[in-house]
Amino acid sequence: MSGPSIPRAAQLPSDPPAAYTAELEAALVGPERVRVRMLAEIHDGLLDATDAYVHQGVPRAEAARLAVRDFGPVSALAPECQRELTVAQTRQTARAAALCVPFLLVCWTLTRATAGPWAAPLALLAAVSTVLALVTLAATRGVLARRLPGRPVLPLLVAWTGTGASIGMAAATLALGCTAFVAAQWPLFAAAGALSAASHAVLGSSARACRRCLRPTAG
Repeated sequence: MSGPSIPRAAQLPSDPPAAYTAELEAALVGPERVRVRMLAEIHDGLLDATDAYVHQGVPRAEAARLAVRDFGPVSALAPECQRELTVAQTRQTARAAALCVPFLLVCWTLTRATAGPWAAPLALLAAVSTVLALVTLAATRGVLARRLPGRPVLPLLVAWTGTGASIGMAAATLALGCTAFVAAQWPLFAAAGALSAASHAVLGSSARACRRCLRPTAG
């Protein structure tokens, strides 16, 4: 992943704000857009603090060092930044689940008349995944999210909810592929299977990102 838009020449040890931002960047995991914006804001804050010291007559090199000191150690700031990134990734996964899970219901509708014994398991997968998606969306609402005990609970809930729905997508893809071989309207089933496979990839990737967000927090 690329970092914040800081000039390469500024990323030298002699530039405390850039070095501080680079160290913080290495400690964070989360959605690229949110992470880059967060790091850019912190870097800008360090520059503003440096300018304030300079206006007080402090030499710029010393002013930069004092600005970094005022922000505190990276080890103290990183957990708060990571919490915000984890919430952002959690919401992103919830949105992906809300968009992808309805494909399971569509797939069940397409196959229930022709799939025979496949229809019941697919319907069950669709129902379970829909419930999990609703739980995910409810868990990412502000009030409930704040009341969940412990920081890892929310991302874990959403990550495994997304994983369950993603597994459902994979099963739906298999069912649609098998049905396409025997159905008269096989192009329709083939297209639905392709969409289900794509949904599986999107949701599975987002759920894995949720689990990755837990690693720095747990550490």
